[in-house]
Amino acid sequence: MTQYFLGMDVGGTKTHALVADENGKVIGFGQAGGGNPESKGYGELTSVMESALSQALLMAGISVDPAGNRRGTPSPPSPGWAGPGGRAGPGSPLTGAGFGIGGYDWPCDDLPTRQAIRPLGLNCPIEIANDTIIGLLAGAEQGWGIALVAGTGGNCRGRNRQGQEGRVTGEGEAFGEFGGSSELVWRAVHAVNYAWIRRSPPTRLTAMFLELTGARSAFEFLEGIARDKIQLNPDWARTIFQVALSGDAAARELIASCGRELGEMACAVIRQLNLEEETFEVVLTGSMFKGGSLLIEPVQRKIQALAPGARLVRLEAPPAVGGVLLGLQAAGREHALAVDWIAYRARLIQSVKRLMVDSGE
Repeated sequence: MTQYFLGMDVGGTKTHALVADENGKVIGFGQAGGGNPESKGYGELTSVMESALSQALLMAGISVDPAGNRRGTPSPPSPGWAGPGGRAGPGSPLTGAGFGIGGYDWPCDDLPTRQAIRPLGLNCPIEIANDTIIGLLAGAEQGWGIALVAGTGGNCRGRNRQGQEGRVTGEGEAFGEFGGSSELVWRAVHAVNYAWIRRSPPTRLTAMFLELTGARSAFEFLEGIARDKIQLNPDWARTIFQVALSGDAAARELIASCGRELGEMACAVIRQLNLEEETFEVVLTGSMFKGGSLLIEPVQRKIQALAPGARLVRLEAPPAVGGVLLGLQAAGREHALAVDWIAYRARLIQSVKRLMVDSGE
């Protein structure tokens, strides 16, 4: 009997679900809006997972009849996955399921997250992890190493050969962890203030903020920030990179500082897992790394000063691939599956890329 594995990636803006067979062929894909329970709530988490799962099962041609027997045969990937579909339940066709969920950060998050998953009706081993971990599984060939995230916020988690996990809090500035676009934009505000009070030389960041906000002067801009008349947007980090590429010293130093902070987070996890003498991958995920060498080179210097065997790689596969691999791990513990991890992962990535092209994603 063919075995199927579910992988789900739930973030703040999107949710992806993948169904793959035992050969690493992705046969189902579904998507929905964001479901991070910190910002959306657990009810919305359930809703987006149900929507993405039903789409993936429909595309895969898998359903469950009232007696709990699998019916239908997997259909080839096609763009026509949208709409209501099957639902896993008693006698579920799924052998294992892995969930990478943004906001799944602390032990107290486990019970409400499992309660949110229960309405999906899964009857198979499941594993839940922070979404950083599925990025690691999708991006690291051996399934272990470090995942470093630089998006709206910064985060870092890792696993060693033995499966032990290390982490930072992922709570940002409140806990002294920097490296996301939110922190970069705030530090750019600091640079504008320093230039205005003559603590630092003038910077083109001032003109950037005036253009973005419509403020007529640095004074008016700072007043707007102080009195909550101007709200900062993390997406403005892209413009900071443009200012840096134009040669502005303050912007370049801000980005380099951000890179050093991200490197420090990775080094902390490397120390936790005793990876200093190992050869391993550091998987870079998040929109900030699209800024290229201005950010990545300071990260690399900081990490390789501690762990020379670390190799930085960009995440090229959808993180939901890591969810499938997490589901495979969960099933393997219960069913003692014998699967060539590296080969299975490679087939998954090749298959999902074909599916995304066919689906126009």
